[in-house]
Amino acid sequence: MNERIKELYDLSLTHTTGKDHAGNPMAIIKQNPQVFAELIIKDCIDKIEAYRIPVGNSSSGELACEWTYDALKEIRDDIKGNFGIE
Repeated sequence: MNERIKELYDLSLTHTTGKDHAGNPMAIIKQNPQVFAELIIKDCIDKIEAYRIPVGNSSSGELACEWTYDALKEIRDDIKGNFGIE
């Protein structure tokens, strides 16, 4: 498994205590698919928001940068909207 996916999976685990059928204490670890999915989506959004756009030394480079940044914001907002992420 990819190391980053494993990290996010581990973050989605909940740890509680309970008792087994004989009444003995035991640790209960549950995986929360909703949290796991949200962590993956947020990780992807973070990559989009942190992306550095090369500009160059021209006004056309700056304009291209602005268009690319606008497109990345649309992609980010579309992903957030599709999955109900704030």
